[in-house]
Amino acid sequence: MTRDPRYDILFEPIEIGPLTARNRFFQVPHCNGMGSSFPSSMATMRGMKAEGGWAVVCTEETEIHPTSDISPYIEGRLWNDDDIPVYDRMNELVHLHGALTGIQLSHTGHRDPCLYSREVPMSVSALPISVGYPVQARAMDKADIRDYRRWHRDAALRAKRAGFDIIYTYSRSAASMPGFFLSRQLNKRTDEYGGSLENRARLLREVLEDTKEAVGDTCAVAIRHTVDDPIGRDGAYDPEEARDVIEMLADIPDLWDVNMKEWRRDSMPSRFGPEGSQEDLVSFVKAVTGKPVVGVGRFTSPDTMVSQIKRGILDLIGAARPSIADPFLPQKIEEGRIEDIRECIGCNICVSADSMIVPMRCTQNPTVGEEWRKGWHPEQIPEKESDDTVLVVGAGPAGLECTRALGQRGYQVTLAETRQELGGRVADESRLPGLAEWGRVRDYRVEQISRMPNVEVYLDSRLSAEHVREFGFARVVLATGSSWRRDGVGQWRNEPLAVSESTAVFTPNDIYAGKSPAGPVIVYDDDRYYLGGVIAEKLRLDGLEVTLVTPAANVSAWSEATLEQKWIEDRLYDIGVEIVEKHGLVGIGDGEVEIEHVRNGERRTLECGAAVLVTARIPNDALYHDLMADPDGIEKAGIKSVTRIGDCLAPTIIAGAVYAGHRYAREMEAPPSDDVPFKRELPTLEKT
Repeated sequence: MTRDPRYDILFEPIEIGPLTARNRFFQVPHCNGMGSSFPSSMATMRGMKAEGGWAVVCTEETEIHPTSDISPYIEGRLWNDDDIPVYDRMNELVHLHGALTGIQLSHTGHRDPCLYSREVPMSVSALPISVGYPVQARAMDKADIRDYRRWHRDAALRAKRAGFDIIYTYSRSAASMPGFFLSRQLNKRTDEYGGSLENRARLLREVLEDTKEAVGDTCAVAIRHTVDDPIGRDGAYDPEEARDVIEMLADIPDLWDVNMKEWRRDSMPSRFGPEGSQEDLVSFVKAVTGKPVVGVGRFTSPDTMVSQIKRGILDLIGAARPSIADPFLPQKIEEGRIEDIRECIGCNICVSADSMIVPMRCTQNPTVGEEWRKGWHPEQIPEKESDDTVLVVGAGPAGLECTRALGQRGYQVTLAETRQELGGRVADESRLPGLAEWGRVRDYRVEQISRMPNVEVYLDSRLSAEHVREFGFARVVLATGSSWRRDGVGQWRNEPLAVSESTAVFTPNDIYAGKSPAGPVIVYDDDRYYLGGVIAEKLRLDGLEVTLVTPAANVSAWSEATLEQKWIEDRLYDIGVEIVEKHGLVGIGDGEVEIEHVRNGERRTLECGAAVLVTARIPNDALYHDLMADPDGIEKAGIKSVTRIGDCLAPTIIAGAVYAGHRYAREMEAPPSDDVPFKRELPTLEKT
């Protein structure tokens, strides 16, 4: 296949200072939960993107000095020359494929609690540490400012020695020292670094000029800059000042990387913003500077990318999440394989890794984070090891990915689905408000499977143990999913509720099936991720009076990790959903529910025409137990293995189900082992 000529503009080379990027695809700096703690994993993951066609591949935030220690969060580290070998390796793997490398040097002031280094935090003003640790940062004096400039310059020189091509100065107003100096909210100084915009921009100008002087002969100098820094608690910002800053510094850096102050806006969840959602805020930048501009917007459509370039919004297509979902996105566009792109769904499971302080994962790409640990390649998979035939029962996210990957390996696979559509829970959830793009999990896999002659798909096929034994498949994989509990058992409560038969009780499965509660409705969310909030939204939009009750301190509490929680809460308040937090459900009576405060035990009742319980799930594993109850029958049928995966084994998030399906396909004929199933990066003991 050949590239569509409409997309030729995406593959034009772009000059960035003394360098040339081979195309317009730019993997902007992004966190990954590997960094300095899992450097081999980080380096191999970055190298994979270069192999996939990204012209520029950048690090995450990279600490420049012990006072920039952001532990416990896992970022990069370039405190001294001892850290250079990590980046030597990353640069080697990226340069191998002809891409440029960039490093985002970072000191995030009062965001840095220095829990590992135990240095005293410092910032533009005397401020509390902003990541929840009960200490304060001291206000920097002139000596501190001189030290900071020297540390940044030294780190830039180390980065050059490590082989980096593009050196970033980070001026995000929510997460960088120069950004804090720029901020009217935070900068309370009365010296030449405070007050007027020129004074507040002084440190940023000095650091940019220091970096240009130190490394600009061979390296490009980039700035990552916020264009929407709020000037008040209401979130309002001054667009004129945003423009003035860029005008003041327009021609100093070789590249402008523009973004939003709040991470939740910068990595906008798909539920709350479309592809290219930052355009209105960043569109002025190219009119102000003659230097190339890169920005992000969860770009997955090449048509959107071309539009942004032709209309003068951006010069380079920046991406973090789309480059995680598909490291080979540029190559697939170049080769005319648009239908093979694993499009980012904007669920922000990748982002959650930073909050959980673990290596990154992705709903669409189950190989991310496993490139070094398990040697998994996102596009390549070992060929089949035998002629074993495989029956996969269940076409949800686990079953679809298992079928797709086994089919790619060359196995003869039959996929049987009880329903008359593919997708399982993904099909159900993608019909709920805001979740349409999550259907890409199904769509990508169905498209791939449809082109595989060695895969057969049967809908409306409910199988019994007898059916499975009769078919004579060598391997049986059960991906039959799970069902939501109707008895109130969840995280807060381990015993079933007392329920009056006169009050209708629904589960998400009932809502998926189109059953309609009568109001007023109580949505009880003890799952604490997105689904309780989404169902409350749906029912409210259906015209019902809705109260959402949760034992957690916040609505959809775990979605804080995916940057969705504030959006969800705002949406529910805006449409008139009543919210009751820190209360557990203890009983469902006649026309009412009884709830209990999770701390003081006080109880009260709420009027209720119906209750929707979003609590825990039960695996749909009856077929597995029926099969395993007759081991002789399994042996006589020639079945070598019966395996549960995904929600059928233990209910999980969609990303976990996709991973389970992929892992089974990779490891189906691997010999059992009690050893650790991946390579580990072990500490090296220094001699005392």
